[in-house]
Amino acid sequence: MKLISTTTKENFNIAFNAIRSQFLRAVLTMSIIAIGITALVGMITAIEAIQKKISSEFTRLGSNTFTIRSGSGGMGGGRHGQREKFYEPISYNQANQFVDEFSTDGLISMSAFAGGAMVLKFENKKTNPNVTVVGIDEHYLQLSSYELDLGRNFSAGEIERGLNVVILGADIVDDLFGQTLDPMGKQIRLAGNSYTVVGTLKKKGNTFGFASDNQCAIPVGNVRKQFETASTDYTINVMLNNAGAMKESVSDAKGIMRLLRNDDINSEESFEIRMSDSLVEELNGMISGITMGGILISIITLLGASIGLMNIMLVSVTERTREIGTRKALGATPSNVRNQFLIESIVIGQLGGVMGIIMGILVGNVVAYFVETSFVIPWKWLILGVTICFIVSVVSGYYPARKASKLDPIDALRYE
Repeated sequence: MKLISTTTKENFNIAFNAIRSQFLRAVLTMSIIAIGITALVGMITAIEAIQKKISSEFTRLGSNTFTIRSGSGGMGGGRHGQREKFYEPISYNQANQFVDEFSTDGLISMSAFAGGAMVLKFENKKTNPNVTVVGIDEHYLQLSSYELDLGRNFSAGEIERGLNVVILGADIVDDLFGQTLDPMGKQIRLAGNSYTVVGTLKKKGNTFGFASDNQCAIPVGNVRKQFETASTDYTINVMLNNAGAMKESVSDAKGIMRLLRNDDINSEESFEIRMSDSLVEELNGMISGITMGGILISIITLLGASIGLMNIMLVSVTERTREIGTRKALGATPSNVRNQFLIESIVIGQLGGVMGIIMGILVGNVVAYFVETSFVIPWKWLILGVTICFIVSVVSGYYPARKASKLDPIDALRYE
């Protein structure tokens, strides 16, 4: 039993011949369809790449970590004309006391933002004014996704006394020392002070616009001595060995911080506790909104493509009226004629879909390249794209095909 009948094969041949004879018009229609599919597949591919990056970044932290920082309220105008409450930043003493008092089976780290847009100098070389300086303790690297490449971590004594030592990100090492000069033990200048390089970090890449390799770390005690201002906010990171103790540990952390911050028993906390998995959920929620926007744009584009495809098929029917009359005179049935034009519409739609899928994967993986994650192919969305193209082709081609099948052969043969 033949899978494809002779008539169907003939209709496919006629469809391809018709496309070749109206090549420019067919290509323009395919391009409109391709743009819609590119928007859909490209957007989804890029989003899957970003989600993969989010997953890889936060998987390193695990679901057993949480962060404590000052509350996010500001002095701007609040809702209903009420002013939002201003929350003081967490001070060095409060953070340090929390580290001493909080008892947990895990690690606790304290850090602080020292400044952005900083310049580091070594001899006659200097970085661009875009270096981020972070104050850390001895546990920070272990709790974060950073790893040492050369050298060592800060010692407890260096952190407590706030010595002028520094750990450099990979991009800073390249800018100041290149590929040949060993940075270990070298003296660099930061904010007018001399710092000794004791370590470098492995290259990490950019994460959502944040240049992870363009930052350096100094002891958190040094931030207190050299960079602290009234707005300096100290952040506490906690990693538990047992994720099952998360709820109890967060409750204990809240109790200690409320006492340290002198929060009234009836008031809300002047700080916030963020868990890494909840942050991932928030980011994924934002990405879902972007996805819906991309799908809406694609639907609008494909709607325009379907109108264009129907128009080209109607024009094709009009231009080939005598051909239709000849085929009917030679014995072609209305269903043969209808199927001929329907297949032609489907072929144009599927070729446009294939073009769109290829371009969409390429566009999406350009984003994957810049966020430094692996090549992504969204298989289920590719199948959906092919299905959408098929539906668009059938819907757009059915009316012109039906119109062709209803033509009277005598009138069609007399058509000029």
